[in-house]
Formats: sequence, C-alpha cells, structure tokens
Amino acid sequence: MLGDVLYFKEVILGAVVICNILITYAVYVSNKKSATNRVFLLLGFIISFWLLAMHLSVNPAVNLFWTRQSAFWATLMSFSLFLLAYILPGERFLLSKKNLFYTVVPTIFITATTFTPYVFEKITSSAIGTKVVVGFGIIPFSLLTTFFSISAVYLLLKKLNKSSQVERRQLGLVLTGFFLMLGLIIFTILIPVIFLRDNFFVQFAPVYVFFFLAATAIAIVKYHLFNIKVIATEALVLILIMVLLIEGALSGSVFTVIFKVSFAILVGIIGILLVKSVQKEIKQKNELSKLATSLEKANTLLQEADKQKTEFLTIASHQLRTPLSILKGYIELIKDGSYGKIEPATAKVLDDMDINNEHLVKLVDKLLDITRIEQGRTKYAFAEVDIRSLINEATNDLKIKARDKKIKIDWIAPKKPKNIFCDQEKIHHVVYNFIDNALKYSDGGVVKVALEEDVDGVAVRVKDRGIGFDKNDEGNFYHKFYRGDNVRTIAVSGTGLGLYVCRKFIEAHNGRVWARSAGLGMGSEFGFWIPAKQKAPSAA
Repeated sequence: MLGDVLYFKEVILGAVVICNILITYAVYVSNKKSATNRVFLLLGFIISFWLLAMHLSVNPAVNLFWTRQSAFWATLMSFSLFLLAYILPGERFLLSKKNLFYTVVPTIFITATTFTPYVFEKITSSAIGTKVVVGFGIIPFSLLTTFFSISAVYLLLKKLNKSSQVERRQLGLVLTGFFLMLGLIIFTILIPVIFLRDNFFVQFAPVYVFFFLAATAIAIVKYHLFNIKVIATEALVLILIMVLLIEGALSGSVFTVIFKVSFAILVGIIGILLVKSVQKEIKQKNELSKLATSLEKANTLLQEADKQKTEFLTIASHQLRTPLSILKGYIELIKDGSYGKIEPATAKVLDDMDINNEHLVKLVDKLLDITRIEQGRTKYAFAEVDIRSLINEATNDLKIKARDKKIKIDWIAPKKPKNIFCDQEKIHHVVYNFIDNALKYSDGGVVKVALEEDVDGVAVRVKDRGIGFDKNDEGNFYHKFYRGDNVRTIAVSGTGLGLYVCRKFIEAHNGRVWARSAGLGMGSEFGFWIPAKQKAPSAA
C-alpha cells in the first residue's frame, strides 16, 4: 500500500516537473534574447529542483540533506520570481546595479546558511513521528523569501494596473494561479513547519505548483501566449515514457523491465514523429496566418490606391472633357469657313484632327463612365423597350464602318416585337460595343447578330470570324484595363475599358455576359443575357 502511494506521488511529481520545464522552455525559445524569457526559464528549472528536493526530503523518510536542499532552492526560487516580476514583460535586464547588489548579496548569504545547522539543525524521532528541528536562521530565511514574494506580487499588481486589456487578462490569470500556489505553500507548508513542526503537507507541493501551471496554461490556450499544442504533445509523450520506466523499475522482473524499456523507446520514437508533425502543422498554420494578414494589408492598400485612382480619373476626365469639346467646336468652325477660306490640304489636316479629337472624347467618356460606376453615381432610366429597335440602331450606326472593312453584318430582326424592361441608352451602348469590337478585330467575312429569348429574358449574341482568343483570355476580357494576348501583334488601338463598362451595365440589369472562342484564328462570340422584367435600380 505504501509503495502504491509513493508511486502515485512520484508520477504526479514527474508530470508536474515535465510540464513545468516544457512550458518555461517553450517561452524561452520563442525569443531567446528576451531577459524576461531567460529569467522565466531559470525560474522553471529552479522550481523543478525545489519540487524534487521537497519530495526527497520526506520520501521515503525525513532526510536532513534534502530538507536543506529544499530551503536552498526555495531561496533561489523567491529571488527568481522577484526578478521575473521586475523585468516582465521587457526584453532587457533593467535592474540597477544598486538594487542588484541589495538583492543578490542577501540571497547569497541565506542560500549559504541553508546548508548549515543555522536553518535546519537536525532530525528527531519520537512516538509521534519524525520531525525537523529548525534553527534561528529560519527567521532571516523566512523574511527574505517572504520579502521577495510580496515584492513580486506588488510589482505584478502595479504592472497589471497599467497594462492593456489583453495583457491585464493574461496577468490576471497568472496572478490567480500564483496567489493560489503561494497561499497554499505559506499556510500548509511554511507555517506548519516553522510553528507546528509538522511537515505532512510538504508532499503536496507539486499539486500546489500545478495550480499555477494550470492558470498559465489557461492563459496560453485562451490568449495564445505560447504554443500549447507542442507543449501538451511533448508532455504527454514524456509522462508516458516516465510511467513505463518507473513501472519497469518497480516490477522486479527482468523480462518486465526489458519489455517496459523497449516499449518506452518505441513510444519515444513515435512521440518524436508526433511532435514533429504537430510542429509542422503549427508552422504551416502560422505561415498561413501571416500570409493572410499580409494579403489583408495588401488588399487594403490596393483598395485605397484604387479609390485614389478613381478620384483622380474623375477630376482628370472632367478637366479634359471641356478643352476637347472646345477644340471640336473650333475645328468645325474652321472647316465651315468661319475664319476664311481653307485649302484642301488644310481641310485634310482638320479632318484628321477631328477624328483624333473624337477618339479622345470617347476615351474620356469611358473614363467618366467608369468613375460613375465605381462611385455608384450611374443613373439608369428604365422603361419598356423593344430590343429589336436597339439592335437595329446599333447595326445602322456601324454600316459604313462594316462596308469600309468589307464585312457583312448579318442581322435579321424577328417579326414580332420583343419588349423588355431596361435602360435603352445602356443596352444600346453594350450592343454597339460588341458589334464594333467584332468589326475591329475581323478582316472581311461576316459578323452575325442574333436575338434569342427564353421564358425569363433575352440573350444577344455577336459572332465573328476574326482573330479569336484562347482560354487564358476568356475569363479576363471583362476586367478593367485588360487587353488579351491575341491583340498584341495587331495594330488595333484600345484601352481595355469598353467591355468592363458593358459588364457593369449588364450586371446592373441583373444579367450576365460571356466571351467564347474555339481558339486563335477561330473567331469569337460575345454576348449577354438580361431578364425581361425586373425592378429598376436608381444607380449602380
């Protein structure tokens, strides 16, 4: 029965020590240059040694050497806790030389006395049991350790009051665990040993430390202070190995010892692989998190840049529109002879100027359309319209251009009217743009315009036998400023804005657009579908 109790105590002690070391080491490796992390690692190892000394001081019997060892490590533990509270959460060691002298010298003196009868004199046995006889040195020892502990609490509370909301919650959890651990140690170990000569609760010291570790673990899990997944995996593996080794050592059978050790080695190998797997998963998760954050920042910057670009286009377009209109008026006046008779050569130059000026006007109009669309200022005048008339107007407007390029526009209007609810100007713009592009990128042949209807709406298709395009361009034509790879080798000017504007107009009608081609040199089809009836928006 006694062996079972001792075994249970050793398992608890081992588990607490392993978790303690793993947590403090994980904090240390997260930033090895940080003074806080270094002191925290030191505190973790000192606590572990103190726990071992406390356990051995009463198991299997009261032992004077390990009792003095427990006092030695307790002094260093209180000093390390004070240092941690003083530095936390800084990365530099800011304790002045004067304060360092006043704290280090007493600590060295007290730790030296813990190995002498000055603190613990001897072990006595009686009918009641075995007890440790304390000396006069227990008083300065108690005063120093209490001073460091109270000072640490004061510093932590002071920082807690000045910290941010998240840091306050983190420190609050750690302080809760610390107060619980400290209170239990003082009232069930320190006071009974000093005043009652009773060391019964010394064996529960690992459990008290566990409360502090548990509070720290909650802070880790809830506020992501450190990486709990790796710590938990390593702790589980090490505890399992320790249990197997202890069971083997206590079994008394050579076969059992060999079996347990072999199984512990196997568990260790599997554990290493498991820890590496967890570390890899965490690394990938962290990289994805950083990438997502970077992408979010880049997206914000792009949105801001796009907004500024739109505002610039609005201002620039309005500023350009006025002089172009004035220039167009003067060209017309000169051509009409308002400023005197002009020579044929001059008339040709004026015609060229008028054509190029018209190109600029159309470009500015496109830019204005885009800025209105993106700022939600595009106005729509929805009404019931016969879509046949819209297509007729567009084909008639482009007959001369088609004839000059020797291209036939194949459009046969249905005999029955097909009325739809739409903005006449916007749909005419889209149909005109599709046919104009078909003529622009074709050399001869036929451009076929078709009107199809279904139960819910109508579709307009414009097919040509021009240069065509491949799959890479198919999904991008309706993006802003996009020009396909198929037009880079031909002398056709363009801005990549026309189809983008068309898509926006059709989407405002709750419709969809498409672009299809069998490949380069195989012609293409551009089209759209819009519902026949819909609720009219006020702007897009």
